[in-house]
Amino acid sequence: MKGDDDMFDRRLKQIRLARGYTLEELAAKTGGFITKQALSKYEKGKIRPSALVLNKLAEALNTKAATLYREPSVSVEIIAFRKASRLPKKELARIESYVKNALEERIQLQELAGLSVETLDEKSARRKNTGNRLPVQAMPIKNLEDVETAAETLRSKWNLGLDEISNMTETLENHSVHVIDISTKHKLDGVAAVALVGKNQVKAAAVANKTGVPGERQRLNLAHELGHLVLDIPKNVDEEKAAFRFGAAFIAPSEIILNEVGTHRSSIQLEEFFMLKRRFGLSIAALMYRLRNLNVISESYYRRWCIEINKLGWKQREPNEIKTEQSNWLRRVVLRSLSEGFLTAEEAARFLGESVEHEEPFSLIEKKAFLKLPLEERRKLLAEQAAKLSSVYNENPDVDGIGGGDFD
Repeated sequence: MKGDDDMFDRRLKQIRLARGYTLEELAAKTGGFITKQALSKYEKGKIRPSALVLNKLAEALNTKAATLYREPSVSVEIIAFRKASRLPKKELARIESYVKNALEERIQLQELAGLSVETLDEKSARRKNTGNRLPVQAMPIKNLEDVETAAETLRSKWNLGLDEISNMTETLENHSVHVIDISTKHKLDGVAAVALVGKNQVKAAAVANKTGVPGERQRLNLAHELGHLVLDIPKNVDEEKAAFRFGAAFIAPSEIILNEVGTHRSSIQLEEFFMLKRRFGLSIAALMYRLRNLNVISESYYRRWCIEINKLGWKQREPNEIKTEQSNWLRRVVLRSLSEGFLTAEEAARFLGESVEHEEPFSLIEKKAFLKLPLEERRKLLAEQAAKLSSVYNENPDVDGIGGGDFD
C-alpha cells in the first residue's frame, strides 16, 4: 500500500500543477471543504484523504478519483524545453506538469477508444531506420549540414515528398506526435516530450507551443520541436541551431527553395518574400535565415535585411500574418468515442473541458416515422440539425492555410 500512497502524493501534485492551481486555489475549488494546510499534507504524504475528501478532490480537479491513485500506462519525459531558464520556477513546474498530464490523457483516450497505438524500440529504429514510425532521437548528425539530410529522410519516411506542408499540426498528429497548446503570459517557444512504456519503448510524443502566436511562427516552432524529438545531436553541435535548421528544412526543403529562388542572389524583392511566405508558411525573417544557410544570399545582405526588419518592427509580428493552425485531433477522437459508446458525455466533457451535446441515434421506429414525413418536413428537420452542428465547425475549423516560425 505504501507504493499506492506514494503514487497519490505525486499524482495529486502533478494534476494540481497541470490545472494551474496553487494550493489556495485548489482549496477554494473544493468550496473550502478541504483546507490549504490539508492539501499540503496530502502532497507531502503526511496524511491520507478519506473517501469523501478524495471524491471532492477529484471533482475539483475535473478528473476521476481512481486517476489520483492509478499508475499511468506511460511515463512522460521532457526532451526539450526552450527558454526554460527564463521562466519562473513555478511556471516551469506548471508547464512541465501540464504537458505530461495532457500527453498521458491523450494516450488514455486512445486506449479507451480502442485506437491502435504502436510502440517503438529506439535501438531498433537506429538499426533498421525503416517504417513510418517516429524515430525518437534516432537520427544522428555530425554537423549542421547533416541536418538537411535528416529532414529529407523524415519527410521520405512520412511519404511527404517535396510538396508544401499545408498544415503542420495535422501532419504531426497523423504521425503520433500530439500538438498541445499552452497558455502562458511568459515567453515560451516550445516544449518536446515523449511517452515511454518501460525504459525505451516509445508510445507517442508531443510538441507544445504557446497559444496566440502568428501561424508562421507557430509552424516553425512545432517543426523546431520535432527536430529536438528526432535528432541525435552530439555535444559539439549547438542543439538549438540544429533544431531550428531541421525545422526550416523540414518545412522548406532545399531542392524546392533553390528551384524557386535560385542558387545565388545578390538581391531579393520584398514582394518575392511575401510570395515565399504564402507558399511555405514561414516568416520573412525565417526565410532569410534559410537562404543564408543555403548560401543563396551573402552574410552582409542577410544582416542588412535583419536591420531593416528591426526598423520596421517585424521581428515578432510582420505583415500578412498567416492564421494559427488548430489541433482538431482531440475533439475528433472524443466525439468519435462518444458516438461509439467508448466515452460517456461526462467523460467527453472532462477531456474537452466543456459540456458536449450527445444525441442518441434514431431508433428503428424513429427512422421509419421520419421517412414517412413529407419531403419538405424532412428537409426542415435536417436543416435544423445541420445548423446545430455548424457551430462546432465554426468554433473548430480545419485550417487549410499555412503558417510559419521565428528564429534566434
